[in-house]
Amino acid sequence: MKQNTILTVAAGLFVLLCVILAGCTGIPDSGSSQTAAPTQDIGTDEISGEAAESVVTANNMFAFELYKKLADENTNPDENVFFSPFSISSALAITYEGAKEKTAEEIKTVFFFPESIDTLRNGYLAVNTGINAGDADYDLHIANALWAENTYPFLNDYITTAEEYYSADLTNLDFINKPEESRLTINKWAEEKTEEKIKNLIPAGMIDPLTRLVITNAIYFKGTWVKQFDKNNTYEADFITSSGESVKVWMMQRTDEDAIYGYTENDEFQMLKMPYEHECGKELSMIAVLPKDNDLRAVEETLDADKLAETEESLETQQVLVYFPKFRLETEYTLSETLKEMGMPTAFSAAADFSGMGTTDLFISDVVHKAYVDVNEEGTEAAATTAVVMKLTAVIEDESVPVFRADHPFIFLIQDNETGNILFMGRISNPEEP
Repeated sequence: MKQNTILTVAAGLFVLLCVILAGCTGIPDSGSSQTAAPTQDIGTDEISGEAAESVVTANNMFAFELYKKLADENTNPDENVFFSPFSISSALAITYEGAKEKTAEEIKTVFFFPESIDTLRNGYLAVNTGINAGDADYDLHIANALWAENTYPFLNDYITTAEEYYSADLTNLDFINKPEESRLTINKWAEEKTEEKIKNLIPAGMIDPLTRLVITNAIYFKGTWVKQFDKNNTYEADFITSSGESVKVWMMQRTDEDAIYGYTENDEFQMLKMPYEHECGKELSMIAVLPKDNDLRAVEETLDADKLAETEESLETQQVLVYFPKFRLETEYTLSETLKEMGMPTAFSAAADFSGMGTTDLFISDVVHKAYVDVNEEGTEAAATTAVVMKLTAVIEDESVPVFRADHPFIFLIQDNETGNILFMGRISNPEEP
C-alpha cells in the first residue's frame, strides 16, 4: 500500500464527513444488474427513511473496519491515516451492481451492503441527493462516473442503473489504442471534481490496452467553523507523537466564554464536537476523539461505529477550553491487497463474476484512493477520489470547565449531525510529519 501523509497522527484520527439528504427547500441472484423502479417517483420521506439509514449504517461499519486495517498495516506508529470511506464504498457499490454469485457475496460482506438491492439503490440515491443539495455556507458535493472501452459490450441495464441511482454518467474512451490519453482524461475529471486538490489519481501504467472499465467517485467539502479560531492566538506548541517524540506544531485555541461546544468524556477518552456554519442544509461537524493517556492504539481497538454513536448520545453543550493543532494531510492508497484480505479476493481473480456488466471476462485489477484535508483557523477543506480499474481476465497480475488540549495523537471526524454518515476518516499522529 502506497501512502503519503502530510500530518502526524498519534492518538487517532477519524474524519467522518457524514451528510445525507441535505437540501434547502436481499439481492437477487447475489448481484444486481436488475432494474428496479426509479426512486425519483417515491416520496421524499420514503427516500430519506430506512434505505438511506441502511446505507449510512453500512458505510460507517466499513469505515471503522478499513480504518483498523490501515492502522494495523502501518509499521510506523507515527504514520497518519486519512481516507473517505464513503468515496470508496460508493465506487464499490457501483461495481457491486455488476457482480454475481460469490463475487457479489464477498463485496456485500466487506462493505456491509443491505440484502435488498432496492434498499441499496434507493439509499445511495437519497444520500447523494442530500450531499449535492448544497448550502450557502459550505461547499459539499459528490460525483460518480463510468469510463468504458468504446468497443466493449456492456449491458444497457447496468449502464442505466449506474446513471439512475448513482448519477454515474458514461464516457466512452479508447483504452486499447490510447490508454495514456484515457488515463489523463480520467485524472482531469478527478482534479476538477475536487477543486484541484486531488491530482494524478490513476498513476502511469495502470491503464493499459486490457482495461475495459474504470469506475470513479469524487467527494469535496469546504466549510467554516461556527466558532472560528483567532489567528492571533495561534501559537507554537509541543505535540507528543505516538512514538513519544516531541514535535513543534501550530496550536489554535478557543478559551473565551463563547467557546461553547458539544463535549463528553469517559475513562478512555474525551470527545469534542465542533460544528461548521450552515444555512438551510445539513448541520455538519467535526468530531475529535482524544485519548486521555496518549494511548491511541487502545482507543482504536475498542472504538467502532456503535460505540461512536453511543458516546455522541452523551455529548452536552458547554464551555470548553479548546487547543487544536492546524494540519494538512494528503494520503494515497492502493487498496487491492487490503480489500482482498478483508474478505473479497474473488473480485480480483480470474474467478470473478461481473456478468451483470456484460460478459464474464472482467476482474478488478486495481482500486486506488487519494484523500486531502486542511484544518485551520477558518475551517476545513477535504477531498477524496476513488478509482476501480477493471480489466480482461485474459491476463491477471497477481465538571469544572474541561480542557481539551489536543497536544497528542487524537481521532477526529466530520459528520452530519442528523445521520452520522461517514464520508471521511483518518487519524493524526504527528501534525508535522511530511
